[in-house]
Amino acid sequence: MSDDAHSPLVQGDARGLLRMLRLGPPRTRAQIAELTGLARSTVSSRLDGLIASGLVVPAGDELSSGGRPPALLAFNPAARIVLAIDLTATRGAVAVTDLAGSILRTESRELTIAEGPEPVLDWAIAAAKRVLRASGRTRADLVGVGVGLPGPVEHSSGVPTNPPIMPGWNLFDVPAYLRRHFDVPVLVDNDVNILALGEHAVCWPAETDLVFVKVSTGIGAGIISGGRLQRGARGSAGDIGHVRAPLARNASPLPGRDDADLEALSGGPAIARWMSANGSPAQTSRDVLEAGLRGDPVAVQGIRQAGRDLGEVVATVVDLLNPSVVVIGGSVARAGEHLLAGVREVVYGRSTPLATQNLSIVHSQTGSTGGVRGAAIMVIQRVLDEAGEGV
Repeated sequence: MSDDAHSPLVQGDARGLLRMLRLGPPRTRAQIAELTGLARSTVSSRLDGLIASGLVVPAGDELSSGGRPPALLAFNPAARIVLAIDLTATRGAVAVTDLAGSILRTESRELTIAEGPEPVLDWAIAAAKRVLRASGRTRADLVGVGVGLPGPVEHSSGVPTNPPIMPGWNLFDVPAYLRRHFDVPVLVDNDVNILALGEHAVCWPAETDLVFVKVSTGIGAGIISGGRLQRGARGSAGDIGHVRAPLARNASPLPGRDDADLEALSGGPAIARWMSANGSPAQTSRDVLEAGLRGDPVAVQGIRQAGRDLGEVVATVVDLLNPSVVVIGGSVARAGEHLLAGVREVVYGRSTPLATQNLSIVHSQTGSTGGVRGAAIMVIQRVLDEAGEGV
Protein backbone atom coordinates (compact mmCIF):
# COMPACT_ATOMS: atom_id res chain seq x y z
CA MET A 1 0.00 0.00 0.00
CA SER A 2 1.39 3.42 -0.88
CA ASP A 3 1.44 6.38 1.47
CA ASP A 4 -1.11 8.09 -0.77
CA ALA A 5 -3.70 5.50 0.23
CA HIS A 6 -3.80 7.04 3.72
CA SER A 7 -5.94 10.14 4.16
CA PRO A 8 -3.95 13.05 5.57
CA LEU A 9 -4.09 13.67 9.30
CA VAL A 10 -4.23 17.43 8.71
CA GLN A 11 -5.96 19.06 5.77
CA GLY A 12 -3.69 21.34 3.77
CA ASP A 13 -5.46 24.58 4.62
CA ALA A 14 -5.15 23.90 8.37
CA ARG A 15 -1.45 23.02 8.41
CA GLY A 16 -0.28 26.60 8.83
CA LEU A 17 -2.49 27.16 11.88
CA LEU A 18 -1.34 23.89 13.43
CA ARG A 19 2.30 24.80 12.83
CA MET A 20 1.77 28.15 14.54
CA LEU A 21 0.43 26.42 17.63
CA ARG A 22 3.07 23.66 17.51
CA LEU A 23 5.99 26.06 17.43
CA GLY A 24 4.54 28.88 19.53
CA PRO A 25 2.56 29.56 22.69
CA PRO A 26 -1.19 28.96 23.12
CA ARG A 27 -3.26 31.59 21.35
CA THR A 28 -6.86 32.73 21.12
CA ARG A 29 -8.87 32.57 17.91
CA ALA A 30 -8.72 36.35 17.66
CA GLN A 31 -4.92 36.34 18.03
CA ILE A 32 -4.57 33.71 15.33
CA ALA A 33 -6.81 35.70 12.99
CA GLU A 34 -4.76 38.84 13.63
CA LEU A 35 -1.42 37.07 13.07
CA THR A 36 -2.50 35.29 9.89
CA GLY A 37 -4.67 37.98 8.36
CA LEU A 38 -7.42 35.41 7.81
CA ALA A 39 -11.08 36.10 8.46
CA ARG A 40 -12.27 34.93 11.87
CA SER A 41 -14.79 32.64 10.22
CA THR A 42 -12.01 30.97 8.22
CA VAL A 43 -9.86 30.58 11.33
CA SER A 44 -12.76 29.09 13.28
CA SER A 45 -13.58 26.62 10.52
CA ARG A 46 -9.98 25.37 10.31
CA LEU A 47 -9.54 25.24 14.06
CA ASP A 48 -12.79 23.30 14.49
CA GLY A 49 -11.34 20.53 12.32
CA LEU A 50 -8.11 20.47 14.34
CA ILE A 51 -10.05 20.36 17.60
CA ALA A 52 -12.24 17.52 16.32
CA SER A 53 -9.10 15.51 15.49
CA GLY A 54 -7.70 16.11 18.99
CA LEU A 55 -4.62 17.88 17.62
CA VAL A 56 -5.68 21.18 19.22
CA VAL A 57 -7.15 21.45 22.72
CA PRO A 58 -8.29 24.20 25.10
CA ALA A 59 -5.45 25.56 27.24
CA GLY A 60 -7.14 27.82 29.77
CA ASP A 61 -8.23 31.42 29.39
CA GLU A 62 -6.44 34.60 28.37
CA LEU A 63 -6.48 37.47 30.89
CA SER A 64 -9.52 39.62 30.26
CA SER A 65 -9.89 43.37 30.53
CA GLY A 66 -13.61 42.91 31.05
CA GLY A 67 -16.29 40.40 30.19
CA ARG A 68 -15.78 36.71 29.52
CA PRO A 69 -12.05 35.86 29.01
CA PRO A 70 -11.18 34.48 25.57
CA ALA A 71 -10.20 30.80 25.46
CA LEU A 72 -6.65 29.83 24.60
CA LEU A 73 -5.94 26.96 22.22
CA ALA A 74 -2.77 24.82 22.16
CA PHE A 75 -1.23 21.96 20.21
CA ASN A 76 -1.81 18.54 21.78
CA PRO A 77 1.24 16.31 21.14
CA ALA A 78 -0.44 13.38 22.89
CA ALA A 79 -3.13 13.20 20.19
CA ARG A 80 -1.22 10.60 18.15
CA ILE A 81 1.98 8.54 18.31
CA VAL A 82 4.92 7.61 16.07
CA LEU A 83 7.07 4.48 15.93
CA ALA A 84 10.77 5.24 15.47
CA ILE A 85 13.43 2.67 14.51
CA ASP A 86 17.14 3.51 14.58
CA LEU A 87 19.48 0.86 13.15
CA THR A 88 23.26 1.26 13.21
CA ALA A 89 26.03 -1.14 12.24
CA THR A 90 26.02 -2.73 15.69
CA ARG A 91 22.91 -1.59 17.54
CA GLY A 92 19.16 -1.19 17.14
CA ALA A 93 16.71 1.02 19.04
CA VAL A 94 12.93 1.28 18.78
CA ALA A 95 10.75 3.89 20.44
CA VAL A 96 7.21 5.17 20.67
CA THR A 97 7.02 8.97 20.72
CA ASP A 98 4.32 11.60 20.84
CA LEU A 99 3.91 14.28 18.17
CA ALA A 100 6.56 16.44 19.80
CA GLY A 101 9.15 13.67 19.47
CA SER A 102 9.17 12.97 23.22
CA ILE A 103 9.95 9.32 23.93
CA LEU A 104 7.18 7.40 25.71
CA ARG A 105 8.75 3.91 25.65
CA THR A 106 11.93 2.52 24.15
CA GLU A 107 13.86 -0.74 23.70
CA SER A 108 17.34 -1.36 22.35
CA ARG A 109 19.87 -4.15 21.87
CA GLU A 110 23.15 -4.94 20.20
CA LEU A 111 22.80 -6.44 16.72
CA THR A 112 24.72 -6.83 13.49
CA ILE A 113 23.26 -5.01 10.50
CA ALA A 114 25.17 -7.42 8.23
CA GLU A 115 22.87 -10.25 9.35
CA GLY A 116 20.53 -9.02 6.61
CA PRO A 117 17.24 -7.18 6.38
CA GLU A 118 14.78 -9.85 7.46
CA PRO A 119 16.39 -10.90 10.78
CA VAL A 120 17.11 -7.28 11.74
CA LEU A 121 13.68 -5.95 10.75
CA ASP A 122 11.92 -8.89 12.39
CA TRP A 123 13.55 -7.90 15.68
CA ALA A 124 12.57 -4.27 15.10
CA ILE A 125 8.95 -5.25 14.38
CA ALA A 126 8.72 -7.42 17.50
CA ALA A 127 10.31 -4.68 19.62
CA ALA A 128 7.94 -2.09 18.13
CA LYS A 129 4.93 -4.19 19.12
CA ARG A 130 6.31 -4.56 22.66
CA VAL A 131 6.94 -0.85 23.18
CA LEU A 132 3.56 -0.01 21.66
CA ARG A 133 1.83 -2.27 24.19
CA ALA A 134 3.94 -0.88 27.02
CA SER A 135 3.03 2.69 26.08
CA GLY A 136 -0.66 1.97 26.60
CA ARG A 137 -1.51 3.27 23.14
CA THR A 138 -3.04 1.38 20.22
CA ARG A 139 -2.32 1.11 16.51
CA ALA A 140 -5.31 3.38 15.89
CA ASP A 141 -3.21 6.21 17.37
CA LEU A 142 -0.23 5.50 15.09
CA VAL A 143 0.42 8.00 12.27
CA GLY A 144 3.65 6.63 10.83
CA VAL A 145 6.89 4.72 11.21
CA GLY A 146 10.33 6.33 10.80
CA VAL A 147 13.46 4.29 10.12
CA GLY A 148 17.14 5.21 10.06
CA LEU A 149 19.67 2.93 8.30
CA PRO A 150 23.50 3.07 8.31
CA GLY A 151 23.92 3.42 4.57
CA PRO A 152 22.73 5.28 1.46
CA VAL A 153 18.94 5.41 1.10
CA GLU A 154 16.78 6.72 -1.71
CA HIS A 155 14.42 8.61 0.56
CA SER A 156 11.55 8.87 -1.94
CA SER A 157 11.22 5.07 -2.07
CA GLY A 158 12.80 4.14 1.27
CA VAL A 159 15.08 1.65 -0.46
CA PRO A 160 18.78 1.19 0.54
CA THR A 161 21.11 1.62 -2.43
CA ASN A 162 24.46 -0.22 -2.49
CA PRO A 163 25.06 0.18 1.26
CA PRO A 164 28.70 -0.81 1.85
CA ILE A 165 28.33 -2.33 5.34
CA MET A 166 24.86 -3.85 4.80
CA PRO A 167 25.15 -7.05 2.71
CA GLY A 168 21.78 -8.28 1.52
CA TRP A 169 20.07 -4.91 1.98
CA ASN A 170 20.60 -3.49 -1.51
CA LEU A 171 17.21 -2.51 -3.02
CA PHE A 172 15.34 -4.29 -0.20
CA ASP A 173 11.87 -2.75 0.14
CA VAL A 174 11.98 -1.76 3.79
CA PRO A 175 8.68 0.21 3.78
CA ALA A 176 6.73 -2.69 2.23
CA TYR A 177 8.19 -5.15 4.75
CA LEU A 178 7.15 -2.98 7.70
CA ARG A 179 3.71 -2.19 6.28
CA ARG A 180 2.81 -5.86 6.60
CA HIS A 181 2.57 -5.17 10.31
CA PHE A 182 1.88 -1.42 10.54
CA ASP A 183 -0.60 -0.07 7.99
CA VAL A 184 0.69 3.51 8.07
CA PRO A 185 3.21 5.52 6.05
CA VAL A 186 6.78 4.27 6.52
CA LEU A 187 9.63 6.74 5.94
CA VAL A 188 13.27 5.64 5.67
CA ASP A 189 16.46 7.69 5.59
CA ASN A 190 20.13 7.25 6.35
CA ASP A 191 21.12 7.41 10.00
CA VAL A 192 23.07 10.68 9.73
CA ASN A 193 20.08 12.56 8.32
CA ILE A 194 17.83 11.45 11.15
CA LEU A 195 20.53 12.34 13.68
CA ALA A 196 20.66 15.82 12.16
CA LEU A 197 16.87 16.11 12.43
CA GLY A 198 16.89 14.98 16.03
CA GLU A 199 19.74 17.23 17.12
CA HIS A 200 18.22 20.23 15.37
CA ALA A 201 14.74 19.75 16.79
CA VAL A 202 15.80 18.95 20.35
CA CYS A 203 18.89 21.11 20.89
CA TRP A 204 19.06 23.84 18.24
CA PRO A 205 15.49 24.66 17.12
CA ALA A 206 16.25 28.36 16.71
CA GLU A 207 19.14 27.73 14.29
CA THR A 208 18.33 27.48 10.59
CA ASP A 209 21.72 26.22 9.39
CA LEU A 210 23.35 23.20 11.04
CA VAL A 211 25.62 20.36 9.94
CA PHE A 212 25.72 17.10 11.89
CA VAL A 213 28.83 14.96 11.34
CA LYS A 214 28.81 11.35 12.52
CA VAL A 215 32.14 9.61 13.06
CA SER A 216 31.79 5.91 13.78
CA THR A 217 32.42 2.86 11.58
CA GLY A 218 31.76 5.25 8.70
CA ILE A 219 31.58 9.02 8.34
CA GLY A 220 28.69 11.08 7.03
CA ALA A 221 26.98 14.43 7.41
CA GLY A 222 23.39 15.60 7.70
CA ILE A 223 22.71 19.11 6.42
CA ILE A 224 20.05 21.46 7.77
CA SER A 225 19.89 24.56 5.56
CA GLY A 226 17.24 27.22 5.75
CA GLY A 227 15.61 25.22 8.54
CA ARG A 228 15.07 22.12 6.39
CA LEU A 229 16.97 18.88 5.89
CA GLN A 230 18.74 18.84 2.52
CA ARG A 231 18.90 15.40 0.92
CA GLY A 232 19.99 16.39 -2.58
CA ALA A 233 18.60 15.05 -5.85
CA ARG A 234 18.65 11.34 -4.91
CA GLY A 235 19.32 11.38 -1.18
CA SER A 236 23.12 11.25 -1.17
CA ALA A 237 23.81 14.78 0.09
CA GLY A 238 26.28 14.83 2.97
CA ASP A 239 28.32 11.76 1.98
CA ILE A 240 31.58 13.34 3.11
CA GLY A 241 33.14 9.99 4.04
CA HIS A 242 34.08 9.51 0.39
CA VAL A 243 35.54 12.98 -0.08
CA ARG A 244 39.24 12.84 -0.92
CA ALA A 245 41.25 14.27 1.95
CA PRO A 246 44.96 15.07 2.27
CA LEU A 247 46.94 12.44 4.15
CA ALA A 248 48.31 13.85 7.38
CA ARG A 249 49.47 10.56 8.95
CA ASN A 250 52.93 9.12 8.43
CA ALA A 251 51.45 5.62 8.12
CA SER A 252 49.35 5.99 4.96
CA PRO A 253 46.51 3.46 4.59
CA LEU A 254 47.03 3.74 0.84
CA PRO A 255 50.79 3.50 0.17
CA GLY A 256 52.00 5.46 -2.81
CA ARG A 257 49.15 7.96 -2.69
CA ASP A 258 49.09 11.43 -1.22
CA ASP A 259 45.38 11.47 -0.47
CA ALA A 260 42.59 9.11 0.63
CA ASP A 261 38.89 8.92 1.36
CA LEU A 262 38.14 10.71 4.63
CA GLU A 263 36.65 7.49 5.99
CA ALA A 264 40.00 5.73 5.39
CA LEU A 265 41.67 8.31 7.61
CA SER A 266 39.17 9.17 10.33
CA GLY A 267 36.64 6.34 10.56
CA GLY A 268 36.71 4.13 13.65
CA PRO A 269 38.31 1.10 11.90
CA ALA A 270 40.98 3.36 10.37
CA ILE A 271 41.90 4.73 13.79
CA ALA A 272 41.95 1.17 15.16
CA ARG A 273 44.39 0.09 12.43
CA TRP A 274 46.63 3.06 13.17
CA MET A 275 46.54 2.26 16.89
CA SER A 276 47.47 -1.38 16.23
CA ALA A 277 50.38 -0.32 14.04
CA ASN A 278 51.60 1.92 16.88
CA GLY A 279 51.53 -0.57 19.73
CA SER A 280 47.96 -0.36 21.05
CA PRO A 281 45.91 -3.21 19.52
CA ALA A 282 42.37 -2.31 18.45
CA GLN A 283 39.95 -3.61 15.83
CA THR A 284 36.64 -1.76 16.01
CA SER A 285 35.15 1.67 16.69
CA ARG A 286 34.10 0.37 20.11
CA ASP A 287 37.75 -0.50 20.88
CA VAL A 288 38.75 3.03 19.89
CA LEU A 289 36.03 4.52 22.11
CA GLU A 290 36.99 2.43 25.14
CA ALA A 291 40.71 3.16 24.72
CA GLY A 292 40.03 6.87 24.34
CA LEU A 293 37.91 6.93 27.49
CA ARG A 294 40.72 5.13 29.37
CA GLY A 295 43.12 7.83 28.26
CA ASP A 296 45.31 5.43 26.28
CA PRO A 297 47.97 7.81 24.86
CA VAL A 298 48.09 6.08 21.46
CA ALA A 299 44.29 6.22 21.17
CA VAL A 300 44.26 9.87 22.21
CA GLN A 301 46.90 10.70 19.59
CA GLY A 302 45.06 8.75 16.90
CA ILE A 303 41.67 10.29 17.68
CA ARG A 304 43.11 13.81 17.80
CA GLN A 305 44.75 13.31 14.40
CA ALA A 306 41.51 11.85 13.03
CA GLY A 307 39.88 15.09 14.16
CA ARG A 308 42.43 17.12 12.23
CA ASP A 309 41.89 15.02 9.10
CA LEU A 310 38.14 15.41 9.52
CA GLY A 311 38.63 19.14 10.04
CA GLU A 312 40.24 19.43 6.59
CA VAL A 313 36.93 18.40 5.01
CA VAL A 314 34.66 20.14 7.53
CA ALA A 315 36.52 23.42 6.86
CA THR A 316 35.44 23.19 3.22
CA VAL A 317 31.87 22.35 4.28
CA VAL A 318 31.83 25.41 6.53
CA ASP A 319 33.04 27.67 3.71
CA LEU A 320 30.51 26.17 1.30
CA LEU A 321 27.39 26.07 3.50
CA ASN A 322 28.16 28.65 6.23
CA PRO A 323 26.34 26.83 9.07
CA SER A 324 26.04 28.44 12.49
CA VAL A 325 26.50 25.07 14.24
CA VAL A 326 28.58 21.99 13.44
CA VAL A 327 27.64 19.05 15.66
CA ILE A 328 30.07 16.13 15.97
CA GLY A 329 28.54 12.81 17.01
CA GLY A 330 29.02 9.06 16.67
CA SER A 331 30.96 6.55 18.78
CA VAL A 332 34.42 8.04 18.13
CA ALA A 333 33.21 11.48 19.19
CA ARG A 334 32.14 10.07 22.56
CA ALA A 335 35.77 9.34 23.51
CA GLY A 336 36.25 12.70 25.21
CA GLU A 337 37.31 16.01 23.68
CA HIS A 338 40.09 14.64 21.47
CA LEU A 339 38.19 14.39 18.16
CA LEU A 340 36.43 17.70 18.65
CA ALA A 341 39.68 19.45 19.53
CA GLY A 342 41.28 18.26 16.29
CA VAL A 343 38.31 19.44 14.22
CA ARG A 344 38.27 22.85 15.86
CA GLU A 345 42.03 23.28 15.45
CA VAL A 346 41.78 22.95 11.67
CA VAL A 347 38.38 24.53 10.95
CA TYR A 348 39.02 27.71 12.92
CA GLY A 349 42.44 27.98 11.28
CA ARG A 350 41.43 27.19 7.68
CA SER A 351 37.88 28.44 7.08
CA THR A 352 37.25 32.09 6.25
CA PRO A 353 36.90 34.50 9.20
CA LEU A 354 33.35 35.44 8.20
CA ALA A 355 32.26 31.79 8.18
CA THR A 356 33.78 31.06 11.60
CA GLN A 357 32.97 34.36 13.32
CA ASN A 358 29.90 32.97 15.12
CA LEU A 359 30.41 29.28 14.39
CA SER A 360 29.89 26.75 17.20
CA ILE A 361 31.55 23.32 16.86
CA VAL A 362 30.03 21.13 19.56
CA HIS A 363 29.43 17.58 20.70
CA SER A 364 26.08 15.92 20.05
CA GLN A 365 23.78 16.38 23.03
CA THR A 366 21.04 13.87 22.19
CA GLY A 367 23.24 10.84 22.88
CA SER A 368 21.79 7.39 22.34
CA THR A 369 18.27 8.78 21.80
CA GLY A 370 19.21 11.03 18.87
CA GLY A 371 18.43 8.43 16.21
CA VAL A 372 14.94 7.51 17.37
CA ARG A 373 14.10 11.14 18.06
CA GLY A 374 15.19 12.09 14.56
CA ALA A 375 13.27 9.21 12.97
CA ALA A 376 10.17 10.39 14.80
CA ILE A 377 10.72 14.03 13.77
CA MET A 378 11.02 12.90 10.13
CA VAL A 379 7.53 11.36 10.34
CA ILE A 380 6.06 14.26 12.31
CA GLN A 381 7.25 16.79 9.76
CA ARG A 382 5.80 14.74 6.90
CA VAL A 383 2.45 14.18 8.59
CA LEU A 384 1.91 17.62 10.11
CA ASP A 385 3.99 20.10 8.10
CA GLU A 386 4.51 19.02 4.51
CA ALA A 387 2.15 19.32 1.54
CA GLY A 388 1.19 22.79 2.65
CA GLU A 389 3.08 25.98 3.32
CA GLY A 390 1.73 29.21 4.71
CA VAL A 391 -1.75 29.48 6.17
